[in-house]
Amino acid sequence: MPSLQTTPFDYPSESLLRRARGVLALALSLTLMSCAEPAATPSSSSDAFTKDGAWTSPLDREHPLVGRIWDVAASRYVEPQILAGAVRGSRFVAIGEQHDNVDHHRLEAILLGAVTATRRPAVVFEMLDVGAQEAVNRAEAAHPGDPDAIAAAVDWEHSGWPAWSMYRPVFAVAAAHDLAVVGGGFDRAEAHRIARSGVAALAPELVGRFALTSPLDPTTASALRDEMREAHCGMLPESMLDVMSLVQRSRDAELAGRLADRDDHQGAVLIAGNGHVRTDRGVPRVLAGATHARVLSVALVEVHHEWTLPGNYAAAFGAAALPFDYVWFTPRASDEDHCAELGPKK
Repeated sequence: MPSLQTTPFDYPSESLLRRARGVLALALSLTLMSCAEPAATPSSSSDAFTKDGAWTSPLDREHPLVGRIWDVAASRYVEPQILAGAVRGSRFVAIGEQHDNVDHHRLEAILLGAVTATRRPAVVFEMLDVGAQEAVNRAEAAHPGDPDAIAAAVDWEHSGWPAWSMYRPVFAVAAAHDLAVVGGGFDRAEAHRIARSGVAALAPELVGRFALTSPLDPTTASALRDEMREAHCGMLPESMLDVMSLVQRSRDAELAGRLADRDDHQGAVLIAGNGHVRTDRGVPRVLAGATHARVLSVALVEVHHEWTLPGNYAAAFGAAALPFDYVWFTPRASDEDHCAELGPKK
């Protein structure tokens, strides 16, 4: 789980790695839930909402990309209704976040609500450990419609994730629509076991299903090593980079497996850090390699004041092009340098 006191076994996805720079107000929520025709200009609604104070995150609210949605393959901006239609039409959807951005969780709730217009998907959370599934199931059964019961069942307050109040809107949508909530994350002990014992620490069916003993191609392997190096603020010994790359691959495989297990037409929505929803080496790529299933990837990305074009953000992900299907740009929650906290004390 993510922690400000990061250790080699607490890979925090992109939250310490990229301030890869969320949310529109209730009016936008209602727009997404509806089947209204797209507005004429993609920026006009976003401008109105930011002027009305709809964004909670305080930094760069007036940035020209804030509130805009970029269709990566088409190289164009699209309206929220277009994205809503895309998520409704996709059996599997992976939504990536910056964990400490409250706007991102509200946008996730809006997108999940859009999916529920046509079906009842399972919701797979990176933030819930696989081992907590029985507790989650009991809470849902005993307290239907009550998202706070899940928080109590998994002791969210001491989990190491940001405050429950940030994530509650997503769980509230799941509870309101009686959606199955599925844990897909590893706890610290599991990460330790993988780091010590490699794939021997994993269930053989997971290893085989997602080819975890097969080496990555050199380009992907190198990029993942770089990601692990940066994610740990350059503090990992070089000898640990391959180990942590395997931990990350294992996390992606576990999340992909939880999606694949939803083999009915209802499908599933994944809520995870942006690093896990990458189309080049994250869950969408892993699941496609094992089952040929298509996962629609939506990244919620914080803007940086100097980067005013969508393509500028590819470098933040160590890629030549943005590794997602859609990117929804939001203000930044903070400019806090988490890596500085891990440096030597003066």
